[in-house]
Amino acid sequence: MKLSCIKKFLVLTLIGMSLNTYARDHLIFSVAEDIPMGWQDDINRRNYYVNMGSEHGIKKGTTLTVFRRISKRNPYDNKKRVNYKVPIGTLEVIHAEDTSAIGNLKKLYKSAKDPLFEINNFMIGDSVEVKVN
Repeated sequence: MKLSCIKKFLVLTLIGMSLNTYARDHLIFSVAEDIPMGWQDDINRRNYYVNMGSEHGIKKGTTLTVFRRISKRNPYDNKKRVNYKVPIGTLEVIHAEDTSAIGNLKKLYKSAKDPLFEINNFMIGDSVEVKVN
């Protein structure tokens, strides 16, 4: 009886520990912006909310690289799907909590050498990583 209880405990413990080992995608989960009023010197601010925070080493001033995942089907190779992870810009953290942070646009890659996107700005669902120099 004791042995079966110990086995059950070990199995449940291993299952519980394995649930925490999956990598979590860090992404932009919300966007807030000023409403444009049409004034000549109007500055439209925009905040990006990410699910990375001080528990992940994020603090005010940290630069985050933003990526967009693009999936295209190749009609010439058995309609095989090709996935791309393309950098689209950087965010600068202006406020960080334990598990989330708020960032502002630092740089948006939209030169002639960068890939073309349907939406030329960050959007909900874009992946975020800490920029390491």
